[in-house]
Amino acid sequence: MIKSMTAFAKVSHTLDTLTVEMTVRAYNSRFLDFSIYLPETCQPFEEDIKKIMGQFHTRGRLEIRASLADQSLDQDLFEVDTIKAKAYYNALKTVRDTLALSGDIALETVLGAKQVIVAAKPEVNLAHLRSALCDTARNAAQALDRMRKREGENLYQDLTRRMADIEQRMADVEEQAKTIPDVYKTRLKERLAVLTAEDGDCLDPVRLAQETALLADKSDVSEEIVRVHSHIKLFREVMDENESQGRKLNFLIQEFNREFNTIGSKAGNATLSHAVVDLKSELEKIREQVQNIE
Repeated sequence: MIKSMTAFAKVSHTLDTLTVEMTVRAYNSRFLDFSIYLPETCQPFEEDIKKIMGQFHTRGRLEIRASLADQSLDQDLFEVDTIKAKAYYNALKTVRDTLALSGDIALETVLGAKQVIVAAKPEVNLAHLRSALCDTARNAAQALDRMRKREGENLYQDLTRRMADIEQRMADVEEQAKTIPDVYKTRLKERLAVLTAEDGDCLDPVRLAQETALLADKSDVSEEIVRVHSHIKLFREVMDENESQGRKLNFLIQEFNREFNTIGSKAGNATLSHAVVDLKSELEKIREQVQNIE
């Protein structure tokens, strides 16, 4: 099963009064890397999020962002600093009495003092917060996994078509490869004819046959062709494995490229050389797709 490394997921999870929203963006990476952005109260649980994500994903750079909303904090919760209020009230009385002023000290005057009434800071239930955050991370990891599989199916279809194209092109290479011995024989015969004409010697058919056999052996690409077909078979098997195998497929791409280079170096005619160029061009397109597989 092929899974793409690029995907996006956004989930929201509510536990009692806590609501956690989380987005995960996945990018290509050789390993599993994280960029995590959490509210300050959630930062102690960053490692928990990494472990949960690691249960579903093995490669890719995951950019994770979370936001937290607590309905209990939406209530009008305030605290009164009674010590400060009394002290401020007594200070006002002292000023009034010292200056022999008349009148009562109004409530509004006392409330004018800073930090007499402040927003309450309720204690955070860390166990409750951790549970909500981890549940959200698990949902996000699963949603991202589903998206990666959907994208992976598209990659699978594309790679299947391209591998079939390479297989078809290899059939043409095999036909052209059969002509290589005759091509080298003709070239050798022409070259020897020129040399013997200059020296006045006759063309030795035995020597010609020996040299032709030697060149034919050096230019034989049958082993490379067999290995390419073996790589095609293995590539398809890896694509059908239960786990995504981006590293294996990338290794096979290198093996394909090695065989194509060897065939190209032994090519005896322009047609075969052009066929190898086309093969390498198609292989490069496959390589770009494989780089996106987990």
